[in-house]
Amino acid sequence: MTKAIRALESGNPSVRLRAAMAIGANPDPRYVEPLVERCAVEPEFSVREILTWALMRHPASVTVPRLVAELRPERAEERAQARSQALHTLSKIGDRRAWPAITRALLTDADDEVARSAWRAAVVLVPEDEKAGLAGVLASQLGRGSRETRLSLSRALIALGEAITPILREKTVDADQSVRQHAIATERLLHDPDLGFEFAIEEAMRVVALGVAGREGD
Repeated sequence: MTKAIRALESGNPSVRLRAAMAIGANPDPRYVEPLVERCAVEPEFSVREILTWALMRHPASVTVPRLVAELRPERAEERAQARSQALHTLSKIGDRRAWPAITRALLTDADDEVARSAWRAAVVLVPEDEKAGLAGVLASQLGRGSRETRLSLSRALIALGEAITPILREKTVDADQSVRQHAIATERLLHDPDLGFEFAIEEAMRVVALGVAGREGD
């Protein structure tokens, strides 16, 4: 066990990846702590994915509380990657006992990667009767960040289904032009998933430039 944990700290990413795979193949609750700690600092995406897989191989009763601990407000000043990776892993585990830990602060985190991970986790974990409230929080982030960030938000909103329809309608007439564009594009994608985000954004930009809501039947 000690050898595998030491290997997680190797300077060679291939060694770290193999160590994570070995741990996942032979799960032991004693590995959970070092796996979570490594997630917080691991620079290689492929290794992080295997670390997540290794954590998923352990009982949720052990992993979920430890991952939730990474999200505590008092740790907010620590490395954003720790929060982002914990959220990512919670979304993969899918245990709804983690839902109370997905706070508004995480959903609106200033770090785009943390926020995007929180959005993905939230739509997986949210109880049915709280979807409308979550949709409202997510909609408050419309117009935020790069196109990649906006696409992540659109996907999260669309995953909530019809709960987002009235909120998107309100946002299509928002005073902020970027919010209107993003809301219109998301509304288009909701009704036509095959449209493509780039095309939806371009269409939304034309709609906003013309000063019309651009909804069918308006």
